[in-house]
Amino acid sequence: MAIDTTVSRPAPERLKTGSSRERSTASIVFLFLLWLSLFVAFATLVVLIATTVVEGWSRLDSRLFTEYPSSRPEEAGARPAILGSLWVIGTTAVMAIPLGVAAAVHLEEFADRQHWFNRFVELNIQNLSAIPSIIYGMLAIGTLSLLGVGDKNIVVGGALALALLILPVIIMATREALRAVPRELRQGSLALGATELQTTWRITLPAAVPGISTGTILALSRALGEAAPLLLLGGLVFISFDPNGLLSGFTTMPIQIFAWTGAPQVEFHQLAAAASILLVGILIAMNAVAIIIRNKFQKRW
Repeated sequence: MAIDTTVSRPAPERLKTGSSRERSTASIVFLFLLWLSLFVAFATLVVLIATTVVEGWSRLDSRLFTEYPSSRPEEAGARPAILGSLWVIGTTAVMAIPLGVAAAVHLEEFADRQHWFNRFVELNIQNLSAIPSIIYGMLAIGTLSLLGVGDKNIVVGGALALALLILPVIIMATREALRAVPRELRQGSLALGATELQTTWRITLPAAVPGISTGTILALSRALGEAAPLLLLGGLVFISFDPNGLLSGFTTMPIQIFAWTGAPQVEFHQLAAAASILLVGILIAMNAVAIIIRNKFQKRW
């Protein structure tokens, strides 16, 4: 006599995800509020950009790039501000990127995560990424005072403030990129006789370059648009020379836009709008580079 040994199993419960067909009143209201918030934010951004373009289009010419600030708006330009932004952001990158990547590699690959000191450092890095930018300006002033620097409105002073500002962001982005590298790659390298340092340098870091590059460029984009910490350092709003070194006085595009916006003449407001268009264009270009690097070098494991 044949015995039926088949055991009927209950059908697995379907996971409930965001794509499920649940339609309660609360979920519909919540979804409506989300779309309304997105629409308001997007519409505000579009109106702001369109207004700025219309106002500053007539002054978006060669004079903006070649002329120095002037009391006569028809002769004024943003040449020192453009060069100052390049100097400050370049110095910021040199100061922040190596230190941030090295700190992230140490915390992620070599440090003992259970040790109280490493956990304390990790917690403070996360907290530092949410501190207002002006606090970093105060920290830079204190550091320069301890070093005996009298004139704090110098390129390296501004770069120090911005490097402190973006350092937590670079560390966190680098750590996330390192965590995305499969553990099997490290284990395979160690099994073949490589040391932990060789594995990190030749296997882990190259595989994490797309994520590191993307996070770093986005952090520099944030630094490019900052003005508060630089104003606290005494950033100049009217200079008639080109910044030519780390100890040179400087101004940046956000500071110059801030100064022109406060002027009573309408022509200066047009200049501020034209400089804002240029700054937005640079930020969009930097974000586009980050997206290209990520898409070109990203690997799917």
